Amino acid sequence: MDLRQIDKTVSVSPQIESADLAAIKAAGFRAIICNRPDGEGADQPTFEEIERAAKEVGLEACYMPVTSGMVTDEDAAKFGEALVELPGPVLAYCRTGTRSATLWSLSQADKKSSSDILAATKGAGYDMAGVVRRIVNGGKTPTSEGDAKFDAVIVGAGAAGISVASSLRARQPNLEIALIDPADIHYYQPGWTMVGGGVFDPETTSKTMGSLIPHGVHWIKSAVAAFEPQNNAVVLDGCRVVKYDRLIVCPGLKLNWNAIPGLVDTLGRNGVTSNYRYDLAPYTYELVKGMKKGRAIFTQPPMPIKCAGAPQKAMYLSGDNWQRNGVLGDIDIQFMNAGGVLFGVKDYVPALEEYVKRYDATLNFFHNLVSIDGDAKTATFKVSKPDTEPTEVTTEFDMIHVVPPQCAPDFIRVSPLADAAGWVDVDQATLRHKTYENVWSLGDVMNAPNAKTAAAARIQAPIVAENVSADIEGKSPRAVYNGYGSCPLTVERGKIVLAEFGYGGSLLPSFPKWILDGTKPTRLAWLLKEQILPPVYWKAMLRGKEWMATPEKVSAS
Repeated sequence: MDLRQIDKTVSVSPQIESADLAAIKAAGFRAIICNRPDGEGADQPTFEEIERAAKEVGLEACYMPVTSGMVTDEDAAKFGEALVELPGPVLAYCRTGTRSATLWSLSQADKKSSSDILAATKGAGYDMAGVVRRIVNGGKTPTSEGDAKFDAVIVGAGAAGISVASSLRARQPNLEIALIDPADIHYYQPGWTMVGGGVFDPETTSKTMGSLIPHGVHWIKSAVAAFEPQNNAVVLDGCRVVKYDRLIVCPGLKLNWNAIPGLVDTLGRNGVTSNYRYDLAPYTYELVKGMKKGRAIFTQPPMPIKCAGAPQKAMYLSGDNWQRNGVLGDIDIQFMNAGGVLFGVKDYVPALEEYVKRYDATLNFFHNLVSIDGDAKTATFKVSKPDTEPTEVTTEFDMIHVVPPQCAPDFIRVSPLADAAGWVDVDQATLRHKTYENVWSLGDVMNAPNAKTAAAARIQAPIVAENVSADIEGKSPRAVYNGYGSCPLTVERGKIVLAEFGYGGSLLPSFPKWILDGTKPTRLAWLLKEQILPPVYWKAMLRGKEWMATPEKVSAS
């Protein structure tokens, strides 16, 4: 808990936990304001959880979510009104506290001098110089000049961002590189399926961000508000401006938990879980272990989502657990898929269908979760089968594993870098932006038609690093991406169907068939997933050691 006083009436802080509320009350606060939207981070408690804990200790709680980097004057006015209406002193929080400090600064624009605003926020540990520039420029952040300038700026420090930073630094050791990300913790998200299956401990899937940032790369611990590529500028939370010669965009996807009414209120209880959140994956295994009979539902939203096989991986590992414990015959497994096929690459479907039969799971295609009532333990699905009128069905459950709808983050979707659908618009071979030649993108937010997986990012990172390096040397792109992605489908504990494919569903196996046939369930693929890939991720991929990821060069012809 890190409470930072701005003045006697208000303090701000990074994300708080339910367990912090008693201490916050003891510190003299009488109300809290949450400025962070639910579902923004993979390890974030919902406001409903915080509000419940606040009421238990006698604190008022106000939900005033603001999208990172998109603080409006209207938001600031509402924040100022809340400070007057709520009993004080008030604690406002978001991911890092910057949004809350920004809201306070803007709300005081007509009450305090710029120097007083700067002094108060600096005393709390926040630099609001960019906000003051915005105030004196009539609400617009000027980008002709910057607070900092780098040869290359990378937005996002997930699997793609850290990997490309390491690969680029290995090729251009004298380059001034900045990596922008507000998160304190980096997660190995492919491991969460294994946590939900009782194979991995959750702690093994996380490390501090600071321990992973490549040596010599500048870490700017902030969220991005906007891009102005015509000025080679990135605007940060707090209205600071970072200028660049070259930009690489890879912030990951937004998990839209709030798109399903009722879901946020019941996550982590009432039998409602998801392996797509760090703190909920252990609850998945807890539910599976405790379930002896009843109905278990596994959902899959419309594409695109990251790791398209993850929804059914949860189903298979759960079914295997129930089979091993002798209770499978008393459990009704229902797979609710918004799409029309079990898996997008047909070569892997026969093996998967065998496991659907083994676990006696019912496949329900064109079923999209639209609402959930945790207390009543019911889920409602919109059924949109081809050539028929859409209908809705409501079904009861004892356990439900939910995969939320996913999209590019808001600051990507509204930016000049995005295509009409909201994804960063790149050439699918070189991963260079189609309009801005000094911009590249990789990972989940770009619009190349590949699977959104960590395995794809592992291949993309050296390709982008190679092409950025070529551009620095005044040369044309010299590496191409073939759409490679991989999905290790955990069909039972000890066996995996290792799906590896590229653009158009073409098979791109890493090993000869006599060593590992990816279309069949094998123990070797399980060994790869359980014991080899985690250290490859932490010790090779994130450090720029391009094991089995050498870029394919552009043909000289």
